[in-house]
Amino acid sequence: MNMNVKNIIGLIEKIFLIIIAIFTIAAMCQEIFSLISNRRVELQDLLLMFIYAEVLGMLAAFYSSHRIPITIPLFIAMTALSRLIILQGKDGDPSILIYESGAIILIAGACWIISRVKIDEVS
Repeated sequence: MNMNVKNIIGLIEKIFLIIIAIFTIAAMCQEIFSLISNRRVELQDLLLMFIYAEVLGMLAAFYSSHRIPITIPLFIAMTALSRLIILQGKDGDPSILIYESGAIILIAGACWIISRVKIDEVS
C-alpha cells in the first residue's frame, strides 16, 4: 500500500513537471512572437527569456538527478528582481529600488556561500 502511494505521488509529480515544461515553452513562443510582431527587443524581454530558460534548466536538472540544485531557483529570483527593477524605470520609489537591490545582494551572497560549502548528503 505504501509503495502505491509513493508511485502515485511520483507520477503526479512527473505529470506536473511535464505541464510546467509545456507551459514554459508555450510562454517562450508567445514572447518570441510578441517580439517579432513588435520588431523591438528590450532588456526586460531578454531577462524574461532567461527566466524561461532557467525554468527549463531546473526541470532538466530534476529529471537528470531527481533533485533541484538550490542555486537555480536563486538565479531565477535574482533575474526576476533585476527585471522588476528595469520595468519600474526611473520614476519608481528609490526606497523600493534599494530593497530590491538589497534582495539581489542577499541572494547572490547565498549563492556564493552555497558554492563554497559542501553539504554531506544523508542517504
